[in-house]
Amino acid sequence: MITIFDYGAGNLQSVQNTLAEVGAAFKVIDKASEIGRATKIVLPGVGHFGQMIRALDAMKAREPLLAAIRNGVPLLGICLGLQAMFASSEEAAQLPGLGLFDGTVRRFGEGLRVPHIGWNQLELRGESKLLKNIGPRPYLYFANSFFCPEVDSTVAVCRYGVAFTAVLERDNVFGVQFHPEKSGPTGLRIVRNFVDL
Repeated sequence: MITIFDYGAGNLQSVQNTLAEVGAAFKVIDKASEIGRATKIVLPGVGHFGQMIRALDAMKAREPLLAAIRNGVPLLGICLGLQAMFASSEEAAQLPGLGLFDGTVRRFGEGLRVPHIGWNQLELRGESKLLKNIGPRPYLYFANSFFCPEVDSTVAVCRYGVAFTAVLERDNVFGVQFHPEKSGPTGLRIVRNFVDL
């Protein structure tokens, strides 16, 4: 069963609707003690990096999440859920992220409309389980003011002023900057691919 971890994010219902649409069994939890029973975890996210990290730490969820990952439980971070996987973010520089990936999440530069919002195209960088059977340059729906750097685990980038990580995969850790739950049939396919892992 897929577990959606509710730390107070605002887009839980749309994630639930998408999982239901692809026929996945899921439950929503809001206690760190329940993370250890998850067989797959979705970490959604909209809003502020600092608010999310403070919420995770206040709920004492950081170590159970990291322990689940070490134990091989597949994790999908969506939007801010992806950004939280990095070491830090300019949005709340004093707070450490989950530290699964090196690098700092940065704000889009001068001259760009922020937030980056709407449909944009991916450029694939390598083999991807999440992007299986969706074509080489799909369009997905983005809504982000900050972006993740490219890392060794980046399997697709998006360009908005700079090329940034749109999808990363490393072992059982998966992250997407776009919102698959708002990305039509292509988003549904990506969620289905995670469910089928």
